[in-house]
Order: sequence, then structure tokens, then C-alpha cells
Amino acid sequence: MKYLLLSICSVFIFCSAFAQTENEKAIEEILEFRRGLDKDYQDPKESPLGEKNIANFIGHRFFPIDLGLRVWAKAEVLKNEKSFLMKTSGPKTPEYKKYLKLIFSIDDSTYVLYAYQNVVYSQKEEYKDYLFLPFTDKTNGFETYGGGRYIDIRIPTTDSLLLDFNQCYNPYCAYTTGYNCPIPPKENTLPIKIEVGILAPERH
Repeated sequence: MKYLLLSICSVFIFCSAFAQTENEKAIEEILEFRRGLDKDYQDPKESPLGEKNIANFIGHRFFPIDLGLRVWAKAEVLKNEKSFLMKTSGPKTPEYKKYLKLIFSIDDSTYVLYAYQNVVYSQKEEYKDYLFLPFTDKTNGFETYGGGRYIDIRIPTTDSLLLDFNQCYNPYCAYTTGYNCPIPPKENTLPIKIEVGILAPERH
């Protein structure tokens, strides 16, 4: 009996240590995403801010990390979908296809979002597995930018996908004018607050 208890304790300790390690990896991945986003906005070749505003840029603002909003979603590839022109904040309307249906749960409630494939970019080798997930939620216009937020994902090789809302970011239009920022389709509206990821710019 003593050895059985010791064995159970050992398994519990191992599982706890494994979970802690996985959480640490997840947090570092999110922090790396944030550092990369700040770096892009400080790079004159990548930044939408313009040379004048780059000098005053001290980094993006984010909600606290919440690994509870890093969720596994069931990923259903959609077939025979016709391409459509996605509305943007400007005159250009890029062509997209609805590619992936994502079904996931938050606080015991089930939600659906769709990921889209840019028709032009999908023909380029570096973007052939790239999917675009724009969404809105109850924080938009308050804590977050009114035009919604975006998540970049890759086409999964299985029927599941890790959807991390901690890694959502703002469209360029949250910071400046002159861009054609995709407007999230109504079908990608979440009826809850997603209080993770990027916040609205301070001047918002």
C-alpha cells in the first residue's frame, strides 16, 4: 500500500511539473509574439506609424495573459466555398475564401469562428498555408479597437487547432489612416468579452 501511494504521488508530481512546464512555454510564446509585434512597429520598413510617430512609440498595450483563452478548437475544412470580396475600411476589397470552421468552448459555452484564405496570397509559396481570422467581441469600442482584432493561423494538419486569443492584434487602421483594413464579417462576431490580447492604442 505504501508503494502504491508513493507511486500515485510520483505521478501527481510529474503531471503537475509537466503542466507547469507547458504553461511556462505557452507564456513565453505569447511574450515572444508581443516582442515581435513591438519590433515590427519600431522598424521603418514594417511599421505603419510613419517615421515621425515611430520615435514616440514605446510598445503596444495588452490585457494580462490568460491561458484560459488559449483553447483547442475543432477544425473543419470547408469545401466548395466560393470566393468573395471582403469589405475593408478603404476602397480595396481583397478576394478571400472561407476555409476553416473553428468550433471551441469558453466557460462551458460553445462558439464558432471562421478562418479565411486570401486567394492571391494562397498562390505564393510563403503564404500557401496562411489563414486569416478577423473577429469582433464585446470589448470593441471600449477596451479594444472598434474595428475588431485579427489572429494569424496556419492550416492545421489534423482536425484540431490551438486558438490563442492572447495573440490577437490590431489592424493598421487602429493607428493611422490610408490602409484597407479588412472588416470582420458578421459571422465572426463573438457575443462575449475576449479580455486578452492587444488593447486599443492609448489615444483611441
